[in-house]
Amino acid sequence: MRGDLAEMIAGMKPSFVRFPGGCFVEGDRLADAVRWKETIGDVAQRRGNWCIWGYQTTGGFGAHEFFQWCEDLNAEPLYVINCGMAHKDHVPMDRMGEYVQDALDLIEYARGPETSPWGAQRAANGHPAPFKMNYLQIGNENGGPLYHERYALFHDAIKAKYPDLKLVACVWGGVPKNRPLDIVDEHYYATPQFFMQRAGMYDKYDRNGPKVYVGEYAVTQGCGKGNLIAALGEAAYMTGLEANADHVVMASYAPLFTNPPWERWNPNAIHFDQARCFGTPSYHVQAMFANHRGDVVCPSELTVGEGDVEVPQGGIGVGTWQTQAEFKDIKVEKDGKVIFASDFSKDLKGWRLHGGQWKAVDGVLRQTGDQENVRAFIGDASWGSEYILSLKARKLGGREGFLVSFQSQDDHEKRWWNIGGWGNSRHALEGVGDENPVNGRIEENRWYDIRIELKGAGIACYLDGQRVHSATQKPMRPLYAVASRTADGKELILKVVNAGGKPLETALDLRGVRHVQAQGKAWTLTSASNGDENSFEQPRKVAPQESAPANLSARCSYTFPARSLTVLRLGIER
Repeated sequence: MRGDLAEMIAGMKPSFVRFPGGCFVEGDRLADAVRWKETIGDVAQRRGNWCIWGYQTTGGFGAHEFFQWCEDLNAEPLYVINCGMAHKDHVPMDRMGEYVQDALDLIEYARGPETSPWGAQRAANGHPAPFKMNYLQIGNENGGPLYHERYALFHDAIKAKYPDLKLVACVWGGVPKNRPLDIVDEHYYATPQFFMQRAGMYDKYDRNGPKVYVGEYAVTQGCGKGNLIAALGEAAYMTGLEANADHVVMASYAPLFTNPPWERWNPNAIHFDQARCFGTPSYHVQAMFANHRGDVVCPSELTVGEGDVEVPQGGIGVGTWQTQAEFKDIKVEKDGKVIFASDFSKDLKGWRLHGGQWKAVDGVLRQTGDQENVRAFIGDASWGSEYILSLKARKLGGREGFLVSFQSQDDHEKRWWNIGGWGNSRHALEGVGDENPVNGRIEENRWYDIRIELKGAGIACYLDGQRVHSATQKPMRPLYAVASRTADGKELILKVVNAGGKPLETALDLRGVRHVQAQGKAWTLTSASNGDENSFEQPRKVAPQESAPANLSARCSYTFPARSLTVLRLGIER
């Protein structure tokens, strides 16, 4: 690995590293799936993999390099093993033995003595001593009955030989219930508001259930190429992760790296070219939390008023997710007048198309591609936020149902009604802060009447005349915080997010503390605008600044800047 990129990761002080990653693990087809035995040994002989993101990998950074790198970082390795499933096919159960044996052999490669078959191979590759390995993830974003029966095979074989090894299970489409679970992997990609609203989501999680690993999360809508408000949304969410560290045992931002000309996902924590690199504001949030990790979470109480409800103004869209569908009779009414009515008798003039295969044919808008996140948009902020959207939709084939977007300020924003999502099992609003999922599915070759009524902060969704959702967008509070202390009890660490547009003067009341040193240390991440980003030309436009606040005490006031994350370290006597 390039030295500057390795230093960027080291600067994040990771306690663990997940590898080889997400969808890369399973591949689009099994022929593209990662098999760890093909990633060790002579680099020139490694086959590499065709990546689902559209490029060939060399295999130069394989399983051995991964374990070695984690050792150098003093981080736990979390390897993700393919579980016999790809996006479009899977291994029959009677041939799963090879895949289960791959997992057992990987563990022996990492942990086995030099005298074992795979331990000897590790030694031949330059590392006689065993690596540290305490975790293994079974698959990535796999779910349903196919995954559950395969998870059981891996669980039984691994636990029989390595009972101390912690297994991470996918929760895609529901957690496996046929075996005990150590840790479950949850993934979230959404808006800054989504993450702010979920800062306390783990407060009431059942402590008798499996531990939680938030394996992938990031603000991916309204984020630019990685801007300040995205980082603050993530930071607000992370205060909740840290506050619930007894249950949320691991969390990892994703993805880490991008080389911009080859970018297939937005945003990413670290940008690099042939000679340079920089971290996004989200990178700095991750580093600030990790470099100021306390040893004990302290109880804290935050009293703050709610902010304003900001309802987006924007156009509409229709889309699919690995599904083929048709749409027609799309109409938008505002104040009793029709401001838009679709006409697919000629062409798609005015529509903004993203992915898939769109055509105007026979008076309908037809999409016949099988890709994920395929969408078509029309309209803009001049439509406002209050209107009624109605249309008809028909599923032609595929895995799911329909996506109907509304109040869309950005064509890449997820603010939609997902009808027949999650493998055609549920309907839910996404990107509005009040998802309210309900069970439901969409039949093929049947026209459905869809209607969305938008008034004020309210959203009402109807399918064939029946109301399915009634939601209200909630106001956003500006302040989020978590407190921890060092094991010796000599330092208190406060992490505070002010997501609002104004500085907030707060009253700090540190109970149970006899004395606070008058001068502390603070690191503050902020900028003039929520949309500010870093770049190769301005790599530290949005970066933490250190200061030494004075006149601190057990009861004092402190002003947190607008649009900021602050880490405040206080010397204390208990």
